Amino acid sequence: MAVLPGSLFWGRSDTSGAEHALVDTHAGLHARGTAVAVDPIAYTARYELRTGPDWVTTALELSTEGAGWSRSLRLESEDGRWRTSTAERGDLDAALTASGHAGAGLPGTEDPDLLFGAFDVDLTGSPLTNTLPIRRLGLLKAEAGVAHRISVAWVLLPSLEIVQADQIYTALGDGRVRFANETFSADLAVDDEGFVLDYPGLAQRVR
Repeated sequence: MAVLPGSLFWGRSDTSGAEHALVDTHAGLHARGTAVAVDPIAYTARYELRTGPDWVTTALELSTEGAGWSRSLRLESEDGRWRTSTAERGDLDAALTASGHAGAGLPGTEDPDLLFGAFDVDLTGSPLTNTLPIRRLGLLKAEAGVAHRISVAWVLLPSLEIVQADQIYTALGDGRVRFANETFSADLAVDDEGFVLDYPGLAQRVR
């Protein structure tokens, strides 16, 4: 297992939770992280994420687990086409319904072709994955006010369902980037490498 030189830690502000990521940005991004949260049920997620030098996502390995269940997912991408493999043990649906929540769908996606043209992944509740389009689109040095509409492979936690999602990123200048989808927007404060310092309503960098 490679030793990664950078460390990022966020505390969640929308729920009780945190994320710790180890990162290497010498040739794109290699990140290995752990996220914990209590909603909708208590879970731990562990991931390893890789991009190419152009910051296009090439592979994501992700697992989630909680009391009585675990799931895993592997995503691989080449030229905008995705391949997925999944595994499941125990019963996440039973854990969710016992806590008063709706059941979850199966991990992965039934139709990977729906993800064609997506070059980024987005993990629910993870500020790390906002860095992927910020760096891929060159938003740290982009003209302020120019919006970029992108398609992403949105991985829902803790179920590991994958949904195609449209998102909009806009450089605002002065270390700020606006993230938006059809129903939500937030102005993110980022550091000189494009990692999130403050995601209003979701998370803040602790160190």
